[in-house]
Amino acid sequence: MATEQITMPQLGESVTEGTISKWLVQPGDTVKKYDPLAEVMTDKVNAEVPSSFSGTIKELVAGEGDTLSVGELICYIDTEEGSSSAESAPAKKEEKKAETAPSPVSNASAAPKKDTAARGRYSPAVVRMASEHGIDLSQVEGTGQSGRITRKDLQQIIDSGQIPTADNKPAAASAPAVSEIKQETVSQSKETASGLKPITFESMPGDVEIPVTGIRKAIAQNMVRSKHEAPHAWTMVEVDVTNLVEYRNSVKGDFKSKEGYNITFLPFFIKAVVESLKEFPQLNSMWAGDKIIQKKDINISIAVATDDALYVPVIKNADEKSIKGIARDVKELADKVRTNKLSGDDMKGGTFTVNNTGSFGSVMSTPIINYPQAAILSVESIVKRPVVMNNGMIAVRDMVNLCLSLDHRVLDGLVCGRFLARVKERLENMTKENTSIY
Repeated sequence: MATEQITMPQLGESVTEGTISKWLVQPGDTVKKYDPLAEVMTDKVNAEVPSSFSGTIKELVAGEGDTLSVGELICYIDTEEGSSSAESAPAKKEEKKAETAPSPVSNASAAPKKDTAARGRYSPAVVRMASEHGIDLSQVEGTGQSGRITRKDLQQIIDSGQIPTADNKPAAASAPAVSEIKQETVSQSKETASGLKPITFESMPGDVEIPVTGIRKAIAQNMVRSKHEAPHAWTMVEVDVTNLVEYRNSVKGDFKSKEGYNITFLPFFIKAVVESLKEFPQLNSMWAGDKIIQKKDINISIAVATDDALYVPVIKNADEKSIKGIARDVKELADKVRTNKLSGDDMKGGTFTVNNTGSFGSVMSTPIINYPQAAILSVESIVKRPVVMNNGMIAVRDMVNLCLSLDHRVLDGLVCGRFLARVKERLENMTKENTSIY
């Protein structure tokens, strides 16, 4: 039989890595093609990695807790096809790669042995991390499966400031060793990239320490990347949605009895946004280094929160859908998030984000752009306020703030102001007479 490789798949647009949260198989297990092998967390989705082949699991290269880039090896599988003379050349090649990696790693046989086979082969992510920080992997005790060294193990060593080097002398954080100089260079580059120097805090008596999950780390990294790379600007308009509130309230009962689910205000706002994006396609763009890509399709990302994470599934071709069609997609995507059935495809292709912060009672916010998109719009809470009308009279009206964050590399205030003005105009004129749900 032949030995095949399973690699980390891309589970969403702009997703570059994933963390193995749980293996669903073990070496020796027989699997069929498309059977789930592992649960993976990214900043956008929790998903299962399916098998690309039918066969027997030979070796799990990545351990639980390991974070790997898209395309990196996670396990080997002996397939039911091919010649029995096909040796595990890929495995040997990977061993060779790990042994000759450009890092100060000595022979693994010098380390205390838990499982020589498991400890002697490291995931690409572990090898890369060890190389960056000058860590001798032969002196590291792994906590992963069969004693495998994980990224978490290395991070704890890095945080402690005691780096085990090839001469078996832990290098203190202040020692002027070559490995430390290399580590300091890496730290400085990270500091330059984020603009912040990493700080270690100690818990006090009574404090509660909450471990940071893989998905929370991924979300944090994506948010830092967005703020660091995209020069954010912000603007806001106030909208009188009294007509819209009356219209929606007048149809929600019939809609629920006919369709089987509630119609919220969000689909009306999304409809106004996508119609305005047709007029101002500049906002439906992304920065691509030496060019700006203006997207043909209008795919609206929406934020859906759970107790411990925020997901951003996508309504595909939203400009081709009615308010009812948008409402159905919003419900289906929200249900998938809350039942943990969201797929990687549900997260791909977003071109503009609408964030419903008003559902939490917020009246003003400055959202972080959903990288690599060029803009994000927050729909705040609808509140009743006294407003001076055109005739000089004061009336109680339903008002809402629309807050837009934009990438100033792609957009400027003029086009964004015009875009928001058209969204405002559409929302203020949504009535039963001129707006159809279907």
